[in-house]
Amino acid sequence: MPQLSVIVYGPNAQGHLTELLDSLEARPLPDAEVIVAAVGDWARETAEGHAPETVVVPLPEGTGDAAARAAGAARASGRWLHFVHSKDGLPAGAPRLIAERTAELDDTGATGTPVDVLLLDHVTTTWQTAAAPSREGRLLAGAGRADLALDDAAELLRLTPLLGTRALRTAFWRAHEERLTTDDEPYAAHAVLLHAGRVACLNQAAYENRVLRPESQPPLAPKDRFALIDRYESLLPLARDRRAARTVLYDLMVRDLVRTFAGENLPDAVAREFFRRASLAAVRWRPEGHQRPAGIEGVRHALLEEGAYTKYRAFQAANRSRRAAKKAVRTRKRQVGAKLRDQQYRRALSRPVDPNLAVFAAYWERGVSCNPAAIAATLAELAPHIHRVWVVNKENAALLPPGTDHVIPGTRRYWETMATAKYLVNNVNFPNAVVKRPEAIHLQTHHGTPLKRMGLDQMEHPAAAKGLDFAALLARIDKWDYSVSANSHSTRMWERAYPARYTSLDHGYPRNDVFYTATAADVRAARARLGIAPGRTAVLYAPTHRDYEAGFTPRLDLAALADRLGEDTVLLVRAHYFYGGAASPLTGLRRSGRIIDVSSYDPVEELCLAADALVTDYSSIMFDYANLDRPIVVYADDWETYRTTRGVYFDLTAEAPGRVARTQEELAEIFLSGAWRDEGAAKARAAFRRRFCEYDDGRAAERVVRRVFLGEPEEALPPVLPLDERTPAPTPEEATA
Repeated sequence: MPQLSVIVYGPNAQGHLTELLDSLEARPLPDAEVIVAAVGDWARETAEGHAPETVVVPLPEGTGDAAARAAGAARASGRWLHFVHSKDGLPAGAPRLIAERTAELDDTGATGTPVDVLLLDHVTTTWQTAAAPSREGRLLAGAGRADLALDDAAELLRLTPLLGTRALRTAFWRAHEERLTTDDEPYAAHAVLLHAGRVACLNQAAYENRVLRPESQPPLAPKDRFALIDRYESLLPLARDRRAARTVLYDLMVRDLVRTFAGENLPDAVAREFFRRASLAAVRWRPEGHQRPAGIEGVRHALLEEGAYTKYRAFQAANRSRRAAKKAVRTRKRQVGAKLRDQQYRRALSRPVDPNLAVFAAYWERGVSCNPAAIAATLAELAPHIHRVWVVNKENAALLPPGTDHVIPGTRRYWETMATAKYLVNNVNFPNAVVKRPEAIHLQTHHGTPLKRMGLDQMEHPAAAKGLDFAALLARIDKWDYSVSANSHSTRMWERAYPARYTSLDHGYPRNDVFYTATAADVRAARARLGIAPGRTAVLYAPTHRDYEAGFTPRLDLAALADRLGEDTVLLVRAHYFYGGAASPLTGLRRSGRIIDVSSYDPVEELCLAADALVTDYSSIMFDYANLDRPIVVYADDWETYRTTRGVYFDLTAEAPGRVARTQEELAEIFLSGAWRDEGAAKARAAFRRRFCEYDDGRAAERVVRRVFLGEPEEALPPVLPLDERTPAPTPEEATA
């Protein structure tokens, strides 16, 4: 019988289950077992991919937390149970701490009564902060290491009501399982203490409570607000004859009721009913001789007990007015400067939304490219009545295709267009000042599959974030209605890095359609435009941006590599677009036909069609190029540094799309030996394609246009063609055969 059963339960919310199981797998504990009550396919697949000794209990999508906990506990064989929600985490060494402390408690001690509950300290991680310590360590430390009856330590009820901060003796759980099986976790967390014979404390952080962004969760209904009152109405009878516990619970109830009423913008009807019920509960359960707190908090409590809804609202309004007056003084100066622009924009926002107007932008107004360009092209075919306008900066306006209607950012027509367009399409975010009107539709197309950490996941990597305003980021993503995805990995990581209520479109990346629709003539034409002589092997070298470097510095001695690979190989070298404004050191290399600087060449998809192979490090181009089913070589000379400073979602060196080189010599040898296109490379590429080319089949743009612009239901869209039934564009060798 193991000492501890760690029961992980729930769905793989925003991908956090992977981290949790990784941490458990990294520090296995001989005297503990891990049981995963996996809700849904993603959680099941994640759990089954971890340590073989992990027990996986698959549960249907939508199974509630209480049922999942019960299913996991039913399989447990340990003396103690630790319930860990799949969204949460465990600090390093936490299971060992719990196992050792509970082993000490297995003795009934001087009282002869066993300890039923071990209370743990915790840290809290939110979508904006990481691992903040709780303020409860002092309370836990004050309780000492001796076991206690709750009546002698009622203040412990003030601990954050998280079931994960309570390890339970298995026999205690079995005896009270029916009373503790509820989806209301705070109720269960309080109830275990009220039912426990004796409790003990561990004043070390052994749990990580991860608070998901509310805007990424379903909105609360009125019944969810009233459930708070019901919770305390159910808990207080358990402490009816326990004066100290009842007093603490009452204080907690009134505090939570007042905070909910005052802090949330409830509809008036809901607010009135909530206040009425809260007032009745406050009067009904007030302990004899109870003293209200002093100051403003005491006034709030008195008004609640009095049931004085109108007075409370007046009191609240007075406080808000004082705060608003101070804020108005601070913001007045900022408003004056932008007044004229705002007036023009506001006037435009008062006009009706034009149902036949679509705005497109890509890469911070660089021009017509990427997924927005592919969508716009298909829109012209399927819905020509929708007028397309591109947002392009002044420097790139002259490079637009002839006849492209466009606006320059900041101009009057720009603001008028942004204010009245029905559709807003971008592969990055529009500026903060752009208002998302209720009638408008915001389509976020993204511009790559994430290997590196994105969005909120950059908070733990300051070198990557570089002062990113995460609050502003959240405001921008809240404007999204749709998010385009090329594969399940992307869908899951976007939902984690950008938590909001948009709809994920698992339709494929429209820009990758060309990899299935291009003909042999298209491939020959692309190579001819680049000056690649017939019979030569073209290798596209496309490294990504380093957050710890100020500019593009080739990590390879390109001239030496070209000499080593010989006359029959031409290198197409493309610097990351972040360096577009800087002088490229590649200009110093003579265009001999063996090294070609294609840093400014668009579209990049044409470069991919022209290339026989791709060499990259960590650029998302590898995920797109894999659609062509052509060789890919990863040059990862600084993998450890990149992984540490930027953060990554998976180990590319272990799950590469082909051969991996760590030095220039290794890279040259991979090509000279033929390993770049041998059976091992093909096998790795096939696995990579199954994972990351999931939805790309040549009809992604059509699916997006039909779903978003034409309003066709999901089931009416062209289905995604299975990978083994797709035919990529011909290779250069096939195109010249």
